[in-house]
Amino acid sequence: MKKDTFTFTNNRTNESYEFNILDATRGPSVVDISSFYKQTGMFTFDVGYTSTASCESRITFIDGEKGELRYRGITIEELAENHSYLETCYLLLNKRLPTKEELLDFDLELRHRSFIDENLITLIGTFPDSAHPMSILSSGVSALSSFYYEHLNMENEKECQDMARRIIAKIPTLAAFAYRKSLGIPFIYPDIDRSFTENFLYMLRAYPGGKMKRTATGVEEIKAIEIKALDTIFTLHADHEQNASTTTVRNVASTGAHPYVAISAGISALWGRAHGGANESVIAQLEMIGDVSNVDAFIARAKDPNDDFRLMGFGHRVYKNFDPRAKALKKLQDKLKDELNLDSKLMEIAHKIEEIALNDEYFIKRNLYPNIDFYSGVILTALKIERPMFTAIFVIGRTVGWITQLMEFKNDSSSKIARPRQLYLGE
Repeated sequence: MKKDTFTFTNNRTNESYEFNILDATRGPSVVDISSFYKQTGMFTFDVGYTSTASCESRITFIDGEKGELRYRGITIEELAENHSYLETCYLLLNKRLPTKEELLDFDLELRHRSFIDENLITLIGTFPDSAHPMSILSSGVSALSSFYYEHLNMENEKECQDMARRIIAKIPTLAAFAYRKSLGIPFIYPDIDRSFTENFLYMLRAYPGGKMKRTATGVEEIKAIEIKALDTIFTLHADHEQNASTTTVRNVASTGAHPYVAISAGISALWGRAHGGANESVIAQLEMIGDVSNVDAFIARAKDPNDDFRLMGFGHRVYKNFDPRAKALKKLQDKLKDELNLDSKLMEIAHKIEEIALNDEYFIKRNLYPNIDFYSGVILTALKIERPMFTAIFVIGRTVGWITQLMEFKNDSSSKIARPRQLYLGE
């Protein structure tokens, strides 16, 4: 049967060229223009790659018009409400959810892999206390490539899984150590008796000797509701198709670089304020607004075309409807409001902004709905996590997505080194 084709006609020469149309299982079809330059002698021009599919993938699907997100075909709502982050990790790595026995084995393996080499701890200790946790985290992950250089050449699935599970297990430890280094306080080693998410909170909060904070009413233990909240945030951040940091990971991997070097590059890309750093900016802006009585004035500034001010946490490059991750977090935030004593002042300001934006024609017409960053910052603040750690939280959740995307790229026999072209306008 003849393939569907797309015909391109050059109006300068009246020559026509045909390119195959490839159909997706979900989402838009694509025009295969891999031979475009060879046939026409021209390049295509697509700033920011907004209309370009750079790869085939079977991991994550997004429908921005419908506000839909799926990992391996399963909706994000289903995963966030009914499955843990480790189940989501297993799903991404193995293309299916685990059995109870597989999940237990996976959990125990990650617990035992969570420790990092003492020499790497020494390296972290050389950073100034003023260093941002993200700079330490990126450097620490890059350094991991020296400790596990054997992962440069992986010959089978087991070696790939070992590499992936190792980095997923160690990222929370590196992030916690980076945080404590930025505060100038002693590191807390992982506790293998604690689950993945609980262990991270423990490494952030514990005192030397592994003791938890004491109050007049007793020892302040980590609450189950806190673990569930952070675990959900990790799940919602696990992957997001070919975003800037994921594309960076794939591009660096295309050079043959060590997988952990590619992940380090992804961390650096995520740190940008237009990407993963946005949740820090949301809280900073809520604090700047200061009081609910000031909201109307800032809304007016956001709508003023002559003012550079814009509301953080609204709108998304892909979603032209409500961000499904934001919906899940909104539901979680409402549930946790009383249980975690969410900052009432920040909540009041955020609620007022949300109420206006969801009913104001200016925001509705421009599809400026609250995104995941709008809600995650308030929840992370309630979990007693400092603002500089917000993007590091994003890294912990996203590592499994990056490493799964990298493994998919490595297993694709048609993959090539990334090499975009340009429209030259110089001398």
